[in-house]
Amino acid sequence: MNGGAAGRELILSRIRAAVGSAPDVEITRAYRTSRAAPDPADVVELFAERVADYRAAVHVTDDDGLAGTIAAALASRGVTRPLVPGGLPSGWVPGETVADDPPLSAAELDAVRGVVTGCAVAIAETGTIVLDAGPGQGRRALTLVPDYHLCVVRAGQIVTGVPEAVARLDPLRPLTWISGPSATSDIELNRVEGVHGPRTLEVVVVR
Repeated sequence: MNGGAAGRELILSRIRAAVGSAPDVEITRAYRTSRAAPDPADVVELFAERVADYRAAVHVTDDDGLAGTIAAALASRGVTRPLVPGGLPSGWVPGETVADDPPLSAAELDAVRGVVTGCAVAIAETGTIVLDAGPGQGRRALTLVPDYHLCVVRAGQIVTGVPEAVARLDPLRPLTWISGPSATSDIELNRVEGVHGPRTLEVVVVR
């Protein structure tokens, strides 16, 4: 055993001796949640505000105005044939669309101008959207490769905080947590968008 290995083993043996008689400590899992049921209107307003803080475009509408809001958003971005995952309600996106069936290659996804999806849950306090590859969401690549992502969030899917969101999610599913458009900064704090995902995120909240 060389000197480095001997020294490491000595340190580890002393740690084992020190903690060997320590009692087991119960790990508390009762994370803080909202004590009172929040007003749904307040939750929607807070979520929309936090999403906008991330430089994402956000619209609040109702069921009657949903299709028109989506159509106007797509038109403003020049997206004429958006990608739609399986299970997305057909009435949401009028006109011609692109389907991921059979699954598109990375090059084909990169050629798509934008994608429209739903979500699994959204978090008001953080402005975060969570996708779990369920109906209307598709596989993870669909929302990471195209440069534009329009996500529809229903008011009933918005919770106050992260603990409430985690309680609704299945940890065995592939979860994608989205807080604004993809962005990173270099050592000089120059912000670059679209590096690890879509450059533009647009959210339509349905009251």
